[in-house]
Amino acid sequence: MRAVAKGSALLAVLLLAGCGTAERLARIGHAPEMAPIADPTRNPDYRPISMPMPAPQDSRNLVANSLWRPGSRTFLRDQRAAAVGDLITVLVSINDNAALSNSTGRSRDNSENMGIPRLLGLDASYARFLPNGIDPSKLLEASSANSSVGKGEIRRTEAVTMRVAATVTQVLPNGNLVVSGRQQVRVNQEMRDLSIAGIIRPQDIASDNTVQHDRLAEARIAYGGRGTVSDVQAPRYGQQVLDAILPF
Repeated sequence: MRAVAKGSALLAVLLLAGCGTAERLARIGHAPEMAPIADPTRNPDYRPISMPMPAPQDSRNLVANSLWRPGSRTFLRDQRAAAVGDLITVLVSINDNAALSNSTGRSRDNSENMGIPRLLGLDASYARFLPNGIDPSKLLEASSANSSVGKGEIRRTEAVTMRVAATVTQVLPNGNLVVSGRQQVRVNQEMRDLSIAGIIRPQDIASDNTVQHDRLAEARIAYGGRGTVSDVQAPRYGQQVLDAILPF
């Protein structure tokens, strides 16, 4: 049974590797294909967002003898994104630095001595049992020493700057906007994917219809790629399997 299980696992690994190899062979001589433009709400992974909301307010009522409508942000028409389907540009500027350093040291020395110079007068009989001689005051002596030194250091620097146009996919009851956007850029045989999603307040949208990434709640920002260069950088399937199963 154990041999059958090992054989099945090996066959599964080979099939996975074969599928990946076949996909790469099918792309030889062809550039990576771009995804079609589609409605984000029709994506199988799309889920409407539900969060605690304040009591809804009716902003359609007009005040008598007033040019101001409750809920309006300006007398003039607002060109900023406000409804489902509107576009907004998200400005991403991430420049993070982190440095962690830990040092641990431990040392301990132990020494034990025990002797029985006199024990019920039997010390005179030691010579008969131990003809080579013995010092009763040094019957047992033990010593131990151990030390431990540990050091750890982490340094991390990330810098990402990009502009992504996103689409308003949902307007929450309190007026906040759910946005989602994706861009694909292909250079020769390398594809770059940029995607962003989150929730923004209408008040945080600038007059030029842009919003900073740090204004997004539940922000999801992804920047990656696939293609010839990415394939070379990725470890082989066999190496990934060994990294997963080897305990050392």
